[in-house]
Amino acid sequence: MPASPGDGTAALEKALDVLDAVGAAPQGLSHADLAARLALPRTTAYRLLATLVARGMLRRDPLRKVYCLGVRCFELARQAHAMPDLAAAAVMELRTLRDLTGETTYLAALDGRDVVSLERCDGAHSQRSSSALGQRKPVYCTSQGKAILSAMDGAARDALVRELVLRPVTPRTLTDRRRLLAELRVTAARGYAIDDEEIVPGVRCVGAPIIDGLGQVRGALSVAGPAWRLTPERLELLGPEVAEAARRVGAQLHGVRPTLGDAEARPVPGPWAFHGAHPRWCAASGRLFWADTLAPALRAVGPGDEGDTLWAEAEGPVHGLLLGQDGSGEAQATGAGPATAPPPIAWCAHGAFALPRGGPAQRLAPWPALPAQAVCRGAGGDLWLACETPEGGSAVGCLRPGAPLEVRWRLPEPVQCLRWRAADGTLWAAVPDTGAILSLQPETGAVRRLVSVPKGSGRVSGLALDAEGGVWTALRDGWSVVRFLPDGSLDRVVALPVPCPTDVELGGADGRRLFITTARQPVPLDVLVKAPLSGRLFEVAV
Repeated sequence: MPASPGDGTAALEKALDVLDAVGAAPQGLSHADLAARLALPRTTAYRLLATLVARGMLRRDPLRKVYCLGVRCFELARQAHAMPDLAAAAVMELRTLRDLTGETTYLAALDGRDVVSLERCDGAHSQRSSSALGQRKPVYCTSQGKAILSAMDGAARDALVRELVLRPVTPRTLTDRRRLLAELRVTAARGYAIDDEEIVPGVRCVGAPIIDGLGQVRGALSVAGPAWRLTPERLELLGPEVAEAARRVGAQLHGVRPTLGDAEARPVPGPWAFHGAHPRWCAASGRLFWADTLAPALRAVGPGDEGDTLWAEAEGPVHGLLLGQDGSGEAQATGAGPATAPPPIAWCAHGAFALPRGGPAQRLAPWPALPAQAVCRGAGGDLWLACETPEGGSAVGCLRPGAPLEVRWRLPEPVQCLRWRAADGTLWAAVPDTGAILSLQPETGAVRRLVSVPKGSGRVSGLALDAEGGVWTALRDGWSVVRFLPDGSLDRVVALPVPCPTDVELGGADGRRLFITTARQPVPLDVLVKAPLSGRLFEVAV
């Protein structure tokens, strides 16, 4: 008779029982206590303990004569944390979403043409969603499946959708292939999918794809509950929360790239500035613009320039720099050809000015004279501004041509920099006083704190957002710039030969050049001797 899978495992089970017992006793267990607790002969317990000690799984405290967990257990736990599988990476986010919503949360992955439930955290209500673990569901009628499909490579997704047999599971199931593809496009744009009673009558669900560091979709998180609790309005509010949780899970599913401590920050040829700031990359001209906010002047580096050169003089201290559109919100065009790059726009205390090469500055009438702390361009022709409040904080809002500032957030601390990320429609802010990097959600008004940098590390100054979801910032008085992952963990550090980096920008033909502006004016004379490149523009390959 062939051996069953459990034959010969008795000794292994006893050894695991020993590990469980010792791990559950913070003060450790003696040989006698362990034998009594597990009902083992003392000789058997001794042999098991000796083997586990020899393998490093346990250690014996010679003073108290008890056994405790060994170093090898911690090494294995640390390795599991550093390289988590999908379920391990998602468990905390599942619990957090469950606690946030009170509803049941799920983790699922694609298997063929179905999605399979891998993990579940039950909601707090007696009436709740309760799909079984391991249950298979059609990919086209669940929020998890639609979220996964929306994040797949276009060719692979289209091939899979062509193979699906779209049978109606409920009266609300999508069975038209064109409508399904249209919904997948909407899902990809907003970042989350909705199941509106499409697989179980009376149950709604919202899900978001989990994408790893290599851009591969690995699964989906979802929140499900009765339709009378998860109304369409509530699903729209929960969608961004689920999408953020899925992004944090995905950030754990790749090895952290090496710290760039050895990357060389190369000064760009050119003179120093009193206070360099606002670097902006213009893809249309292949040129980087940046400002000396105190001189004040606009400088540029690009094709045909001999290093870093003067572009134009500004009308006053520069609070922000805008590229890509003219004052009306439109790209400029010649009479016979395609749109050309319009001149940069400098936002000053008494208005916005277009700065053509060599000047003179041209006042832009559509924009009011608002003393902005920070400014950036959003979707379409909108601008996002941060203005000082009487209490010393910031009022952050949207500004459209010919209209007053529409305040969306009032923050207790002054904002130093704003950046817009078109991929998910979020606004990012740097707050030096508290060291915070904030994500502002225009659709919901929510404010999320990505990270708080201790003041001993330097003051956050400037922001740049990369295609992988990373956030770069300069650490003023910290001699470095850093990159944070979407979950807030520190990923890279680039050391600089100057103490006061002020702002960062990603550019270059491949988008892999990091430009860093720095300041000279606040550097003490004794430090300036050690940091003579203060005020220069730097560039780093990332």
